[in-house]
Amino acid sequence: MKQNKFIKSIGLIVLAITVLNSVVACKNIPKKKVENKTPFFKLSLAQWSFHRAFRSGDTSPYEFAKMAHELGFEGLEYVSALYPDVMNSEDKPAAIQNFVSRNNAHAAEYKMQNVLIMVDSEGDLSSSNEEARMTAIENHKLWIKAAHDMKCTSVRLNLYGEKDPDKWIENSIKSLAVLSDYAAPLNINVIVENHGRITSNVPLLMQAINGSQKSNCGTLPDFGNFCIAEEGYGSVFDGSCKEIYDFYKGVTEMMPRAFGVSAKSNDFDAEGNETTLDFMKLMTIVKEAGYTGFVGVEYEGFRLSEKEGIIATKKLLETIGAKL
Repeated sequence: MKQNKFIKSIGLIVLAITVLNSVVACKNIPKKKVENKTPFFKLSLAQWSFHRAFRSGDTSPYEFAKMAHELGFEGLEYVSALYPDVMNSEDKPAAIQNFVSRNNAHAAEYKMQNVLIMVDSEGDLSSSNEEARMTAIENHKLWIKAAHDMKCTSVRLNLYGEKDPDKWIENSIKSLAVLSDYAAPLNINVIVENHGRITSNVPLLMQAINGSQKSNCGTLPDFGNFCIAEEGYGSVFDGSCKEIYDFYKGVTEMMPRAFGVSAKSNDFDAEGNETTLDFMKLMTIVKEAGYTGFVGVEYEGFRLSEKEGIIATKKLLETIGAKL
């Protein structure tokens, strides 16, 4: 009887030691850390997102670097048309040089990276009027040189001037080839945005891009610029556009030649999602194309203030970036 009790006591002691060792072992097992993925892209701010503030005269466009820095961006995307001191100058080369010097100083002050310059209102590069087309080419060369001096990677231009598709493609190819050759030794990419009407007809746009046969000629896919209507042109966000090219198909077709991405937004629901565009689907397309460069925030809505809209777009992209 005593022997049985002794054996039972020994058994209980062994069991207790085993359980204790198991508890200690479990505590020492390293826990898996749940961490958000680092986004596959960097964030830049398109200056157009603040176009109302700049055009009102209340804010100088030369405040752009400071404003973008305060909102947590890394890169800057300039818009030429927002600088009246340049666009209205009688001495454009000198005015552009001043533009370069001032913006370089501000970018350096706030440790920001100059990414690209969006060039508008410098002539029709797709015009069948040869004199007008050549003038537009010379005007754009000034901005390409400026982009080089600012250590940007690209200049975004527009292809307007013709409605006939065949003539438009022919003229566009000529201008893109000349400008790309000029930009190549300056390490600048010449990129075209789907910027409405014929330029948002992506199959035609890609014929022009590929027809240039220049490796530094590419695209800037804009998530929200797919209104291809000539008559009934309007916004894809408010229903005023009469003919829309498929957003997701368009971005997919443009990404193989993309040197930038423009994440345009208009409004957001209670969960922070863009109400017209599926940003997760669009950014998945961008990632699957192997793109790892800057994604530019371009808010165009009215319900939120410009600053609020920029913050909402940035937050949505950061959330998606952590998941993809």
